[in-house]
Amino acid sequence: MEEIDARLRQEKVKKFEDFVDRRLKPDLVKAIAQRDKVFQQQKVFSDLKTNIESLEKNGVTRLRSMVNLGSEVYVQADVPDTRRIFVDIGLGFHVEFTWSEALEFISVREARLARQIDEYTHLIANIKAQIKMVCEGIRELLQIPAE
Repeated sequence: MEEIDARLRQEKVKKFEDFVDRRLKPDLVKAIAQRDKVFQQQKVFSDLKTNIESLEKNGVTRLRSMVNLGSEVYVQADVPDTRRIFVDIGLGFHVEFTWSEALEFISVREARLARQIDEYTHLIANIKAQIKMVCEGIRELLQIPAE
């Protein structure tokens, strides 16, 4: 009888471990990767905002720059009028904005990205809590004393 209980207990522990390994941990990795992607987007918009503010502050209307074409191949670019810029708004679309329009768009996008980061952070916390709860269930099944 005790042998049957031990076997059933081991089967339950195996199911819980499989659930953690096959479901919760991959979900956690995916959520962290998605949040990191949003952090990267947030940084890009923050850098763009800083650059636009710098152009505005210094009154720069003409710009010369080195542009990376890929594989560390650079070409010199000449921008005759910096008062209008193109901003990637997603899905491969770029919109021409004035500096003030671009700053307004960036502030709206940054607020949305901050909300997405909060959502992913809560999701990550929930997944971690579920993993901890399942581990506690395994601990109780194995009758290991709490630390």
